[in-house]
Amino acid sequence: MPSIIADPRFLFPLRAAVRRVVAHLPSDCPLCGGAAAGGLLCHGCAADIVHTMRAGGRRCGRCALRLAPRGGPCPDCAPAAPAFARTIAAFDYEPPFDSLIGRYKGERRHGLSTALACLLADAAARAAPLAAGTVLVPIPASRASLLRRGINPAAELAAGLADRLGLPLRRGALRRLREGPRQAAGTRQARRRGAQGLFECVAPLAGLPVGLVDDVMTTGSTVDAAARALLRAGAAEVIVLVAARTPLAQ
Repeated sequence: MPSIIADPRFLFPLRAAVRRVVAHLPSDCPLCGGAAAGGLLCHGCAADIVHTMRAGGRRCGRCALRLAPRGGPCPDCAPAAPAFARTIAAFDYEPPFDSLIGRYKGERRHGLSTALACLLADAAARAAPLAAGTVLVPIPASRASLLRRGINPAAELAAGLADRLGLPLRRGALRRLREGPRQAAGTRQARRRGAQGLFECVAPLAGLPVGLVDDVMTTGSTVDAAARALLRAGAAEVIVLVAARTPLAQ
């Protein structure tokens, strides 16, 4: 007989109740060190970190890249339209806010997934609603990344986001077919070539809309490759949800 605790009808309300209790526990803001609560950012930092995403500047409608005011088309989407439909991002990956990602991944401060998930959930609430029946799927980490960090940052972020949005999570839906070079370096063209055919979908997702979760989106090559794998497996559409989006390099 299945455990009642594993039943989503009881699991989501239980987690929400725990979250409400934890939200009132005092903590230090992970950005400024000031007074905060529940492991989240203080009110000032929370407002500052999302300011650029809400400032009304010119952005790509597909990948959310911040574009120059009088520039041309999006350099990430113009060469080839991505497979995903749109992108929801919490903040731009630039100083001083990129340090939040650096501490989360580089310093193994895994608890920061709570703050990042909260920022991304708030961004999702401000965006056009996700389709009914959406399931969340995290980008799988490489073996080298798992050994270096001890966690898959995207998966922990997706777990926190699933709790806040009340959506089902499919951790193992995507599988890497090879390790490949790190995507943190290289030109846009090199990233695109390196990500081609990188993933396969190993879970039944036919007809389901998917929220594809990652911590940072640079050129969109990785999430595009993952979205193509999900669509080949029958996903109805793919929406990318990322904590941080890199701005257009000047």
